[in-house]
Amino acid sequence: MELTDTQHEFLTDHHAAAMITIAPDGMPKAVRVGVALVDGRLWSSGTADRVRTGRLRRDPRCTLFVFDKAYAYLTIESTVTILDGPDAPRQNLELFRVMQNRPSGPLAWYGEDLDDEAFLARMSAEKRLVYEFAPQKAYGLG
Repeated sequence: MELTDTQHEFLTDHHAAAMITIAPDGMPKAVRVGVALVDGRLWSSGTADRVRTGRLRRDPRCTLFVFDKAYAYLTIESTVTILDGPDAPRQNLELFRVMQNRPSGPLAWYGEDLDDEAFLARMSAEKRLVYEFAPQKAYGLG
């Protein structure tokens, strides 16, 4: 499904979210994440060894609960594709440029400012990947 212009605008302005995946026993599991639209695609970052990555490899269904600092929210029921190929470090660079609102220059990473080369090296070392969400249903807002 296509997100509406209003939903796109909300996602452009808000990057805080809860990501809900499904455990093997069927119990929903929530974790706080950052999300952003990158060239119209909804992405979040993770690592190969995260529990949620394993859950998504088993069952790609996921719900995102994107929120503001008050009471507005957007819930997105989706399926997830894990982008973990050789482009994953560069895709993380694109994602964090959007989330940090830094189209150029160094990016902040755990208290350090890293140039592109150092950031890409860190993404590779951490085995960072990107979760790409394909919305199936969206509802909410303020």
